[in-house]
Amino acid sequence: MILDSALTRPFDLVSHCLGWQYPNMDGNTESSGVGVLDKAALVLNALESGPATLAQLVAATQLARPTAHRLAVALEHHRFVTRDMQGRFVLGPRLQELASSAGEDRLISSSLPILVALRDHTKESTQLFRWQGEHRVCVAAAERKVGLRDSIPVGATLSLKAGSAAQVLLAWEEPERLHRGLVGASFTATTLSQVRRRGWAQSVAEREPGVASVSAPVRGVDGRVIAALSISGPIERMGRQPGRLYGPAVVAAANRLTEFLRTAEEMGL
Repeated sequence: MILDSALTRPFDLVSHCLGWQYPNMDGNTESSGVGVLDKAALVLNALESGPATLAQLVAATQLARPTAHRLAVALEHHRFVTRDMQGRFVLGPRLQELASSAGEDRLISSSLPILVALRDHTKESTQLFRWQGEHRVCVAAAERKVGLRDSIPVGATLSLKAGSAAQVLLAWEEPERLHRGLVGASFTATTLSQVRRRGWAQSVAEREPGVASVSAPVRGVDGRVIAALSISGPIERMGRQPGRLYGPAVVAAANRLTEFLRTAEEMGL
């Protein structure tokens, strides 16, 4: 049998016989030459669009089930992957830490002191959420130090169908995406209109029984909403109208982060 010269390398020959190759960063079907890294990258790429069960990982990566499970668990050990409340695999907090250390995610690194200041001012837990696929993910947080609190760990993936942060992320979206997001949501188009008018959103027992929250938009340099800055805690402390008490402070914190991002961009930091 005569083989094409492009298939004379061992990995290419094996890939040709199997009928597939690992995609690289540019979308081409070439291997890095380190098979285990290529497979791990497939798992992480599959999780970029949101939470996935093992079966969904297998379908997305085309890896054998034992291989996909072994890689996902190994990545979980190193905190590149974690699990959500339903036990599904999601991207883990280690990725945020590396991005912040590399200076590649200004939004996250800039938000941390603002979240801490808001937490200390309100005595409630604070979070920063942004889009990930069809969900929202907590990318930064500062938890209340003592007492009963709403604990949302960094890396947690939550629904866009409930909660004040979901309202904020949807409220300024394009009409098609906004209307799609309202299907099955706990809030209505009227609710989102009110969010746009007053500049903040609130929820009471919407995402989770007994929990209240208030969120405000963080905008990028182009004016688009890129994240939702939130505060959350027990209804017993925050009340049935938490926006009246915490709305101004949350909006001020979100505006401070927006202004910092704009200034940093203008100064080329």
